[in-house]
Amino acid sequence: HRYCGSASPFSYSLCSRGYATCHHHGAAMTDDMAVGLAGFAALFLMILLQVPVGIAMALAGVVGTGILIGFEPALALLAIEPSAALASESLAIISMFLLMGNLAHAGGLSAELYRLADDAFGHLKGGLIYATIGTCAGFGAISGSSVATTATMARVALPEMLDRGYARSIAAGSIAAGGTLGMIIPPSLVLILYGVLTENSIIALFLAAIVPGCLAVVFYFLSVGVTVRLAPTLARTGPRKSLSTQLTTLKQSWGVLALIIAVTGGIYGGVFTVPEAASVGASLALLLGVVRKKLTRASFFESLSETASSTGMIFIIIIGASIYAYFATLSGLPSAAVQGIQSLGLPDWALLAALLLFYLALGAIFDTIAAMVLTLPVVYPLIIGMGYDPIWWGVINIVVLELGMITPPFGINVFVLYGIRSDLPLGQIYRGIVPFLIADTLRLGLLVSVPTLSLWLPRQLGWL
Repeated sequence: HRYCGSASPFSYSLCSRGYATCHHHGAAMTDDMAVGLAGFAALFLMILLQVPVGIAMALAGVVGTGILIGFEPALALLAIEPSAALASESLAIISMFLLMGNLAHAGGLSAELYRLADDAFGHLKGGLIYATIGTCAGFGAISGSSVATTATMARVALPEMLDRGYARSIAAGSIAAGGTLGMIIPPSLVLILYGVLTENSIIALFLAAIVPGCLAVVFYFLSVGVTVRLAPTLARTGPRKSLSTQLTTLKQSWGVLALIIAVTGGIYGGVFTVPEAASVGASLALLLGVVRKKLTRASFFESLSETASSTGMIFIIIIGASIYAYFATLSGLPSAAVQGIQSLGLPDWALLAALLLFYLALGAIFDTIAAMVLTLPVVYPLIIGMGYDPIWWGVINIVVLELGMITPPFGINVFVLYGIRSDLPLGQIYRGIVPFLIADTLRLGLLVSVPTLSLWLPRQLGWL
């Protein structure tokens, strides 16, 4: 191993694992960088050929490492990285939160949350859209996943809106956009992953995401209000629910409220650590489904299957990214890229703007987790080198990737929704997303311009 310097916050060092004596050299070698560039090109070629991202990163990393230092230590990575990932308590959080979300959906908690939001907002013009966004925020706090939130709300909210005469475009757009709230509303799987990979406090990241998450809901509400005022035919007004009806719904929704309060209150109140909160949440979701007789044997095993599938996908991406990150560090590409960008002499704001545009394009094409872990080895040290707060960047990183999830011509949330309801043309979904894209762009600009909005709460509570 000829290169000790690591530009990656999460690449593992072969030196520390006893493969070879490490002799540091001052700069990356030209031949090593050529191999690194070839590996980078091969990675994107495999992705274009629809090789799963995690597999593509692992293949590029192993072959590239083999060329640089030999195939014996390179192949050893295939044992070390999976065992390190599977033994990580921090990464175990992801599977537990996924299980909690799947069990909550199977137990009917998402439908209860939607009824509760409908009672509160249904009488307003476009009330079901407000209810959908509010429910997305609430279910995002349960599931921690944007894709899971979008898929759930496509089944729960979309039929209700279409049956009551809402335009297909705004109904679909509100679900695709509202689903992105699962990324930013704590506990967020992507924030957990960012915290693990960059070794930052997960609780600090959760606290930093609270105000941006609330702003997301407020900005979405404002965009809906403006849209239905400009185009009244897009939405309908429902009957106002009586106070007794609202109280009855509130009593019936005690389960989902208890789950949200137990998990979030336990974390921020210091009762649970984040891993403990994930376990408690999954156990409580299971208990609620069984006690209320809404969780059947079939839905239970389906929840386990979906959790295993999603966990496997995420872990493959993490393992592949760790292998590729080691290869990239070995080649010297990340440090050379950082030095090259810094040598341009551009002001920090210009570099930050370029990064945001880059992530916007990347988020529109790639899976969010893949986009983040693939770029962290280069981007994270660049951000730290410019003096930006890593907690603030974690939130901004998530927000811009969130925006990319609904940005044409791709946007993963759009295709998740289209996969569930193929009777909705993509053009209609994209038209319905426009008001939310504008709201997200304004919110991103505000969060970038005023970092205190993200950092105030963790500082007040002593986590920064």
